[in-house]
Amino acid sequence: MSLHSMGIKRIITLAGITVLSMGLFFNPVQVQAKDKFRVAWSIYVGWMPWGYGDQAGIVKKWADKYGIEIEVVQINDYIESINQYTAGAFDGCVMTNMDALTIPAAGGVDSTALIVGDFSNGNDGIILKGKDSLADVKGQQVNLVELSVSHYLLARGLESVGMTEKDLTVVNTSDADMVSAYSSKDVTAVVTWNPLLSEILAMPDSYKVFDSSQIPGEIIDMMVVNTETLAANPKLGKALTGAWYEIMSTMAGDSESAVAARTQMAEASGTDLAGYDAQLSTTRMFYEAKDAVEFVRSEKLIETMKNVAGFSFKHGLLGEGAPDAGFIGTSYPGDKVSGDKGNVKLRFDDTYMGMAAEGKL
Repeated sequence: MSLHSMGIKRIITLAGITVLSMGLFFNPVQVQAKDKFRVAWSIYVGWMPWGYGDQAGIVKKWADKYGIEIEVVQINDYIESINQYTAGAFDGCVMTNMDALTIPAAGGVDSTALIVGDFSNGNDGIILKGKDSLADVKGQQVNLVELSVSHYLLARGLESVGMTEKDLTVVNTSDADMVSAYSSKDVTAVVTWNPLLSEILAMPDSYKVFDSSQIPGEIIDMMVVNTETLAANPKLGKALTGAWYEIMSTMAGDSESAVAARTQMAEASGTDLAGYDAQLSTTRMFYEAKDAVEFVRSEKLIETMKNVAGFSFKHGLLGEGAPDAGFIGTSYPGDKVSGDKGNVKLRFDDTYMGMAAEGKL
């Protein structure tokens, strides 16, 4: 997998605010039933299955089952794919939970997390040079991609040792420059993600002092679809979800077909099977629908999204007009809501994953 592609996946930027500042508020319109749909994906370990499913004909198989067409489009620029989804060019798009909140939701587009595919479970980490305790980061300059999940991970890590960002200095550094920056004697602390994380950790006198496995379930990768489109076209939800779990069943385990599937995903992402499997080892994939359903029904998810909203508000990612961290409402199974119940723009829905878990697709 190219470092550039990995970086694109993790960069948040102020795209959501740009949507707001441009005045692109999306007024509710009557969405009609249709039979042709477009979904976007970009390269990352947890999203390679969409490219494989498209190439292997699995997505088409499920679309045919429900009498619809689904075009699966790879977009090389992750943020651009979300911007295009937000503008209505796609019916669905892969994205993280934080980006779903800060870009389409903050831009006024009501969106549903149709499939919760995985969460980072060690793929993101904090590395110190010559120090082996997170508390040692105090007073240091920390190089990271600002306003990214690396930034969020740092904030959560600091909380665990009773510190805040005021106790250090964040230095915005491109993912493309992270390894070379760390190689210089002046850089003593970085926050980054795999494969950069592993590459830096292999350097002399380097210590990983915190990683995403210590905040499990907080950096989530999802297939997000337009809520109104989904409501008018439940066949889209059924086809995408059915395809996803067939792909999950195909790639899991050590069978010849599973290895072949993962090898194809590895090559498409610019690595080999060993490299792709290494990335999967620090990613908690929900291979079975029942596990994803349990995850979205948990109280922990609500707590996570409150943390994400708090970080996003503090860093201006909810838009200039956001009065507080609860400005945007997020809903969960069981009619639970965090944030403003009158402004729900992000929805974690277990309906279709639940159908998959019960064999009803």
